[in-house]
Amino acid sequence: MLTVTDVDLVAPGPLPAPGATPAPAALEDADAPDVPMHPRPQLTRDAWVSLEGAWGFATADDAHELGGAGAWSRRPAQFDREIVVPFPPESAASWIGERDFHPVVWYRRAVAEADVASAGHAGPDSRLLLHFGAVDYRADVWLGGRYLGSHEGGHTPFNFDVTEIVAEAGLPVELVVRAEDDPLDVSQPRGKQDWQPTPHGIWYDRTTGIWQPVWLEAAPALHVAHVTWRTDLAAASVTLGLELNRRPPTPVEVEVELRFGNDELAAARFRVTEPRSVLVLTLPRQANGQAYQSLLWSPEKPRLVDATITLSGPDGASDLVRSYLGIRSVGWAGGHFLLNERPYYVRAVLAQDYWPASHLAAPDADALRAEVQLAKDLGFNTMRVHQKVEDPRLLAWADRLGMMLWAETPSAYEFSTTAVARLTREWLDVVRRDASHPSIVTWVPLNESWGVPHMVHDPAQRAFAQHLLHLTKALDPSRPVVSNDGWEHLGSDILTVHDYAVTGPELRSNYVDRAAVDQMLSGVGPLGRRMLLTAPEDRGKPVILSEFGGVSYAPGHEGPGWGYSAPASAEEYERVLRELFEAVQSSPVLAGFCYTQLTDTLQEANGLTDAGRRPKLPVDTIRSIVRGEQVDIAWHGRPKRPVEQPLPPTDPAGQRR
Repeated sequence: MLTVTDVDLVAPGPLPAPGATPAPAALEDADAPDVPMHPRPQLTRDAWVSLEGAWGFATADDAHELGGAGAWSRRPAQFDREIVVPFPPESAASWIGERDFHPVVWYRRAVAEADVASAGHAGPDSRLLLHFGAVDYRADVWLGGRYLGSHEGGHTPFNFDVTEIVAEAGLPVELVVRAEDDPLDVSQPRGKQDWQPTPHGIWYDRTTGIWQPVWLEAAPALHVAHVTWRTDLAAASVTLGLELNRRPPTPVEVEVELRFGNDELAAARFRVTEPRSVLVLTLPRQANGQAYQSLLWSPEKPRLVDATITLSGPDGASDLVRSYLGIRSVGWAGGHFLLNERPYYVRAVLAQDYWPASHLAAPDADALRAEVQLAKDLGFNTMRVHQKVEDPRLLAWADRLGMMLWAETPSAYEFSTTAVARLTREWLDVVRRDASHPSIVTWVPLNESWGVPHMVHDPAQRAFAQHLLHLTKALDPSRPVVSNDGWEHLGSDILTVHDYAVTGPELRSNYVDRAAVDQMLSGVGPLGRRMLLTAPEDRGKPVILSEFGGVSYAPGHEGPGWGYSAPASAEEYERVLRELFEAVQSSPVLAGFCYTQLTDTLQEANGLTDAGRRPKLPVDTIRSIVRGEQVDIAWHGRPKRPVEQPLPPTDPAGQRR
């Protein structure tokens, strides 16, 4: 590990001119929907090209045949249909719109000379990289008839170096993808995707095949493959984890520069001899105890630090990548959730992030920004992204606009060695991909014992739940981990409860004081499940009501609207919402809440907005309810002060004034 001190600082120089794909922190206008955003916002290069749009498409009947290189012989004779990538074929936006079981689908597209040129590929020292954001569930890829490889896991990215194939095959060259997604295999991490022919209960349409961006980009032969950022408020430092695509043949130099606006915060040059290295950058201005908060990230002030990394290769080629980070800390103490070492009340909303015409894929890039902005406009400071690994661009907008996120893995629905291996592998990739986003403040590897339904009695299932908890903390000790959201906790950093009481008095009585909450945690919760499987749990941990509400109000909704209660009018809907929110907000014990849910989704009509994102009450009305602006709320035994407001400064003696 390298620690950079003042001796190591290099003279500041001008930032490189912004390219076509700046990191979100560098956007001049964060609200402009037409500003292009790289599909991988925390590691961008100036040149890249999207391969989205119309592809050839075909279904196949070889679902019981093995994939891999041998599947090439079973490719369709004709790709006689068109699909719009990256929309899943079950969605109307894909031009296919077939919701039947299609265990195997095939895609074909020509990669043309214009694509390669737009990706920046030029010269013998340039490598051409083909990226997939996510393909559900298993993908095999060929280029020019040559097998590139496979990837398993429907929610995580992968890429291939296609330089030699393009050079040998010439352009245009045929790109073919086979996606295999067995709709009946519940050992696959699938989240809210239904395994029955049509959506039932709380499950939705399936997502098969490509559903996140596909793109080409060029990079030098030796290039940056991955970056991670961690910040330490007490040490006034930022730690960069740098990974190269391979071991350097000789030592190479890397320059790193951190800037906030026009101010240079730190810069360093160091030599790299290994494929992985760690650099600690001290931030002198953060050492000032009276001024360090001026750089901190929060939902109210989502400050982001721009980063540039320049790798000078042994052949003289350089790789310049842009990134960004947020300086903040999260944790818990004394029953509070802590943001930047201060108590912070969590006002969360459950976000399925599912769209009627495009399903798990957003209808366009701006819809990702709009989803975050919608939650913010309605008064929330947190989104619990439920049973979905979100597009990195939504995470970037949460970073940019100021929205905390709970990141949750899509569950499998059986417990088996196959399910354990699949979910573990995919969760490893999720945490690796997203660990540098300041907006993510909590990890949730399990929800409501999905996939481990008998862990109260089954030591193997209980061990797996604990494995996921400790594995997550080993990967990222900087964030709280919820071991099993809702009930049956095993060492969780936050004790979460799901409670769909339909009246305010019932909800209020469950959280009226510490004795009532402790009694619940020590026994059976509101939904009939044991709350704690390890004893004693630390009573200093925050308690958050992470699901409540679910009120169905659906004027104009086609078919029956599913929910936990169903007011008959807008006036009654507003009254019920106020009653439930006030009951929760009046608790002196709860450290926050998560309302179910943001939008109507298929048969669920329990959103604060309809499926088209139109609020069911005036935005100002919903915001006042969510923020508790109409009531005098007691908070942890004392009058509540809006915790998003800065606390009074301290004088030199440490006294508040």
